[in-house]
Amino acid sequence: MKTPTLKDYILLSTLSLIWASAFFNIKIATYSYGPITIAFLRIFFGAIPVILLCVYQKIKIEAFSKDWKWFAAIGFLNLVVPFFLIAYGVQKVQSNLAAILMSSTPISATILAHMYTDKEKINIFKIIGILLGFSGILYLFSDNLLITKDNIFSALMILLGSTFYVIGGILTLKISHKKNENVTASILIWGTIIIFPISIFFEQPWNLTPRLDSTLSLIYLGIFPTGIAWLLRFMILKNNGLVFQSQVAYLIPIFGVILGYIFLQEIVTSKVIFALIAVVLGIYFVKKSTTIKSFWGT
Repeated sequence: MKTPTLKDYILLSTLSLIWASAFFNIKIATYSYGPITIAFLRIFFGAIPVILLCVYQKIKIEAFSKDWKWFAAIGFLNLVVPFFLIAYGVQKVQSNLAAILMSSTPISATILAHMYTDKEKINIFKIIGILLGFSGILYLFSDNLLITKDNIFSALMILLGSTFYVIGGILTLKISHKKNENVTASILIWGTIIIFPISIFFEQPWNLTPRLDSTLSLIYLGIFPTGIAWLLRFMILKNNGLVFQSQVAYLIPIFGVILGYIFLQEIVTSKVIFALIAVVLGIYFVKKSTTIKSFWGT
């Protein structure tokens, strides 16, 4: 892979900023829309730019091929469930806390990958990263100003959402030989198919009288953090590789806290700062471990 240029770092920062902006936009969307409808429209609008790219580049979309069950399962576990859980949780939790909780994904991924894959085993650096990351999350949950008995369930739902991202990611290993654009388009198509009737049945979105800011945030969520961001991710992966692209994990919670403060005037306590530092350091040690041989015998 080539040495990253200033342009590459700008693209990486842009990707991080787009993904981090999802959290406060989800918060704004919840002012008018239910969590199922948010998940549905986010997936629907996200599918549009990815499908258009596949058509433009003549990439075959295999959503209804013999592997349709994998695409459907991943669409459900990696899109429908976490998008719903995050939107549900953000109704009562600040968007900056959601950004930190969701950024624990690489840490929970380390544990699940050790249990369910052969190549991703625990080593000392991963243990340090896991302990740091979860200590930050536990400390965040001790902040009685931001997490109370009234919203602790919502915070746990966001944390559960991050775990479903990991489960879906593990399932994608089954179809890792396929082109990323095809996989992304296919799981977005199946995510839309699965959640559309659920949204119609439970939330009847046609009865809503949504605010303009909520509608604009929802459209933004689909097109940018869900659709455009994936395309930008593909570009960075192709030009610079996975290791460089994975550095977004450090930037997303930082940008998430900053954006929540700027756009929603959310409270930033000392415990939020401590949790942010602990999670970012935890991610650093987990990622550093990729060059360290596992000491668990494999």
